[in-house]
Amino acid sequence: MTESILESTKKALGLAEDYTVFDQDIIMHINSVFSTLQQLGIGPLSGFAITDNTSIWSQFIADDNRYNSVRTYVYLRVRLLFDPPTTSYLINAMQEQIKELEWRLSVTREGDAWVSPDALPDPNLTYLVAE
Repeated sequence: MTESILESTKKALGLAEDYTVFDQDIIMHINSVFSTLQQLGIGPLSGFAITDNTSIWSQFIADDNRYNSVRTYVYLRVRLLFDPPTTSYLINAMQEQIKELEWRLSVTREGDAWVSPDALPDPNLTYLVAE
C-alpha cells in the first residue's frame, strides 16, 4: 500500500498514479477533509495540508494504528466531493459511513484528550456571545 496521501486516495478513486489531470482538484478536496478532521481534533493541532504526492499518511496520523480509518474517511469525503455516485441510495450509504467514522474517530480522540463539557471557563480567554 502506498503511503502517499494523494496516490492512495487516487487509487481508491480508481485513478492511476500517472494520471495527473485531476490532481489539483483532488488535493483541494483532501485539504478540505483535513480541515474537517482538525475541527474534530484529529491530526496536528496547527492543521495539515498537502500540495503534491510527497505528503505521507504518517505525517498526518503518525504511526497510531487507532486512526487507520482516517484513510477511509478521507476517501469517502473526497469521493462525495469529487465524483459522487449517481444514485441517492449510494450517496446515503456513504454519508452514513462518514457519520459512523466521524463518531468512532471522535470517541478514539476523546479517549486521549477528553475535555469535560462542564469545565469552568478560562478567565484568560475572550468568549464571543451572541446577543
